[in-house]
Amino acid sequence: MTDTHALIRDLRKENGSKIVLLVGDGLGGLPLAPGGKTELETAKTPNLDALAQRGTLGLSTPVLPGIAPGSGPGHLGLFGYDPLQFRIGRGVLEALGIDFALGPNDVAIRGNFCTIDAAGLITDRRAGRIGSDIGAKLCTKLDTIKIPGVEVFVRPVKEYRLVIVFRGEGLGGNVEDTDPQATGVAPLTAVARTDCSKKTAEIANEFLRQAREILKNDAPANFLTLRGIDKLPGIPTFQEVYGLRAGAIAVYPMYRGLARLVSMDVLDAGQTLSDQMARLEAAWNDYDFFFIHFKYTDSTGEDGNFAAKVQRTEELDSCIPRITALKPDVIIVTGDHSTPAKMKSHSWHPVPTLLAADTCRFDSSTEFGESACARGGLGHFEAKYLMMLAMAHAGRFDKYGA
Repeated sequence: MTDTHALIRDLRKENGSKIVLLVGDGLGGLPLAPGGKTELETAKTPNLDALAQRGTLGLSTPVLPGIAPGSGPGHLGLFGYDPLQFRIGRGVLEALGIDFALGPNDVAIRGNFCTIDAAGLITDRRAGRIGSDIGAKLCTKLDTIKIPGVEVFVRPVKEYRLVIVFRGEGLGGNVEDTDPQATGVAPLTAVARTDCSKKTAEIANEFLRQAREILKNDAPANFLTLRGIDKLPGIPTFQEVYGLRAGAIAVYPMYRGLARLVSMDVLDAGQTLSDQMARLEAAWNDYDFFFIHFKYTDSTGEDGNFAAKVQRTEELDSCIPRITALKPDVIIVTGDHSTPAKMKSHSWHPVPTLLAADTCRFDSSTEFGESACARGGLGHFEAKYLMMLAMAHAGRFDKYGA
């Protein structure tokens, strides 16, 4: 197998150019009816359309054809890390995103507060999207759980999301999720995939047993499910691979965690897209590469709200002039996966991608949307090669071979 990271290290060079990667989470969509327009094609996006007219479009596959990726694999691909080689549990990303210092004896877990009925069946997988203040109080209650032979840490993330960390000797991170990804059924039991993770599964089930008793009177958040159970892996840093000083501007903890996983500097970015643009402007001279994350094209898609996803896409479009005013050498606009409102979930559909630079081979595109991207000059490519295209268009590669 070709070691593309080694090749990048051999060819990369410093030239002072700047790259911006703007990720509209779950950007790709579907029309509500055959022959209709997707959310991106329905939205009024004059700034993205103008950018498309001086750039090149294409469709990227986050993992493999037919595979619907989580946000972790989707982003790792965009950062140029093969998501099949670097498989990272969501618990690790959430923990890093809230600045929890994970050690070698830690297993990190992403938790979702949920609602269960009297029969123990899930009626709402996200507990009505409770407020972060409520979630924090519930985490304080759960943080009192004691299990012999292991330390237990429970920390709030955002809204219904939380992080649980088990710290102890002999813990493996290969345990099945307890979220059945459906309502009307009971949460699953934690099951180890390997013998070395059996102890972790036993601890997880004991944690859930105690949590059910503690939360029984706290509807709608009267239970929780566990997801992305894993340990911190070894992974080369972004600067080691690309030689780029990278700054991440993300609001949601998980995406800050993804950036921190590859050792990007995570910049305080407030809560709004305008705050993020202000942070980009303030930090412009300090970094070569900026990763900017916008969550709400994904959450509206998951909610099945086509109109709201259109509105959020238009909001994303509104920030483009502030980015282009900084005159980046390369600007990329894409998503980590598709989240069609029609499906209310992540999907396997390839993701619309726009790359604009003075070195683009223009492809006659006049607008940014899935149909235009299907005809674009970038073609249909694996997302793990996007950073190589960014480096090339930024003039940061030497010639390969004689």
